[in-house]
This record gives sequence, C-alpha cells and structure tokens, in this order.
Amino acid sequence: MKLNIACLEGDGIGPEIMKSAVQVLRTVADIYQHEFNFTTNLFGGHAIDVTGTSLPNETLKNCLSSDAVLLAAVGGPKWDHGTERPEKGLLKLRKELNLFANIRPVDVYDELINHSPLKPDRVKDVSFVVVRELTGGIYFSEPRFHDENNATDTLSYSREEIERIVTYAFVLAQTRKGKLTSVDKANVLESSKLWRKIVNEISVNYPEVEVEHLLVDAAAMEIIRNPKRFDVIVTENLFGDILSDEASMITGSLGMLPSASRSGNGPSLYEPIHGSAPDIAGLNKANPIAMLKSVSMMLRDFKLTEEANTIENAIVNTFNNGYLTGDLGGDSSTTEFTSKVIDHIQSIAVGGVNR
Repeated sequence: MKLNIACLEGDGIGPEIMKSAVQVLRTVADIYQHEFNFTTNLFGGHAIDVTGTSLPNETLKNCLSSDAVLLAAVGGPKWDHGTERPEKGLLKLRKELNLFANIRPVDVYDELINHSPLKPDRVKDVSFVVVRELTGGIYFSEPRFHDENNATDTLSYSREEIERIVTYAFVLAQTRKGKLTSVDKANVLESSKLWRKIVNEISVNYPEVEVEHLLVDAAAMEIIRNPKRFDVIVTENLFGDILSDEASMITGSLGMLPSASRSGNGPSLYEPIHGSAPDIAGLNKANPIAMLKSVSMMLRDFKLTEEANTIENAIVNTFNNGYLTGDLGGDSSTTEFTSKVIDHIQSIAVGGVNR
C-alpha cells in the first residue's frame, strides 16, 4: 500500500516522539512491502516563531492533500502570552479537516497494572473508549471575549453535530460490548438537554445497544470508582477533553493513550493525547508509546491489521523485557525504547513475514 503521511512535529517533545513514529513506520513498510511517504511541516509554537502563525497555509494544504496526518505535540509556556497561541492552529486544523470524532481508547495492560494509581483489582481488564465531539461546543462557539473585568464563552450545538457524533458512537458500541454511556450536564445546560434528547431518539435505531446517561460529575467519579462499568463513552467537546485525560491516569501514565480524530470527508489525524512536556523536551526522556499506538490506530483505519498488531505486540514485548521510560518508573530513553520496539518488529521478518 502507498500512503502519503503528513507529519506535524509541533513543540516540546514532539520532534522526539515523531522521530520514533517515522522510524517504526519505515520498519513496518520495509517488512510488509508498503510505500510510506513522509512530509514534515511547521505547526504550533515552532510555526509561530518562524512564520508568525500556528497553522501556515503550506502546512494546511499539505495536510488536506495527504492520506493521513500524524501530530506529535503542540504548545508550551513560551507562547502563553503572545498574540497567537499554538492551540489556535490545532483548533483551526480540526475545523479545516472536518475532524468531528476524536476516539480515545483506554486499555490497561496487565504487565503495567501496578503502575496505575488505582488498586490492581480496580483496573484489571479495564477497556473502554471515549468518543469526543471535536468541532463544536465551547471551543468554537461565538460570541467569546474578555476584557479586564468580564469574560464570555458560548456553548452551542446543532442537531446535526450531535446526531453525527452520537451515531458514530452507537456504531462503535455495536462492535464492542454493546454498551453506550452518554455524558452530559442536562440538569443545568440547555445544550445538554438537546444532547440527551437526541441520544434517546437515535437509540431506537440500535436496540441491541444498552444506553445509559450520566452527568459529567458522576462520570468523573465513576471513572475512578468503577472504570470497568464503561465500554463506549460519548460526550461533547469540553467534557471529552477532561474525562479522557482523567481516564489516561488509570493506565499508569498520560504517555500511554493514543487517539484518532476521524474526518467526515478527508484525511484523519492521529496523535497522543498528552501535551508537549516542555520540562523534558530535548532530554530523550519522552514516552513514545502513545505516539506509536496512534500509528497503530492509523494502520487499522487503512485495514493494515497485521501491521498494527505487530507494532502493538512489539510495544508489549519491550516493556515486558524491562524497558520502561521514566513516567512508568523506568530509566529507558526515548531512543532506547524505540530501538527495542524496532528490534522486535524486525525479528518477525526472520519468521517469514516479509513477502
């Protein structure tokens, strides 16, 4: 298969973990006889420094013409007080690519279960997915402003936006355990009242899927108290952002969770959910697992299931052999961990996979 992949290294640890992703993909392409072409473009704070804007036109144009987009990390305190923040480019990119569904799987590895801050019996066999609406809600709604004494943000959703993400979540639930938890704040927010109404309407078309509604504060509590109760969580933009970051800690580290942002009519985007970690940028300490698992999600979307399984098995093999980065209590560097993953992938070729 031939794929053109746009690589947005971004800021902080971004260049380091993107290097890991490209190295692993080149190895997979060699073994499985694919052609993966990579292009690198300025994005985020680095792009602001060079061009004055967080999403240069050249970057956007390349993303739109690619088969997939890999994003490593964006932002940092350096740009907190500038006229343009790096995150502005990310929001614009999501809009321009029509990335309406952000999929964030939360899976606890048995091998890392003791790294979770929760008790082992609480997190063993936990596996659920957060489906976050990505192009609407308070991040995009108008009006918005602030001055020295007042500030306003607006939260609005259209029926079309809610129907699209909720339908996606129902279809996903059909392929898993058949349970959908819709998270809202319908006791307070008008947008949530519409959200809950539409979920109930659409549920009629999916009678085999069990549906429950949870208020966002209750959902936050349940993710810690009883995470095994969840299968597919669907929620709006802000709630999804917060809850998925909370859920990531169940796995032992924010550096473990990948994501895929699916487009309605163009290339999808794949990125770890963690930030740019400027405190360890350039120190070769970043955990590349979330980035590599994002790569695996990309390959699955292109029906390259065996290749995706190979990467995921290589990751497990690596930490089973005692290679862990600092966030997981180990002392492996980014490059060492990546090298061990690649070694395992290459060992498969010896077994006759290369064809």
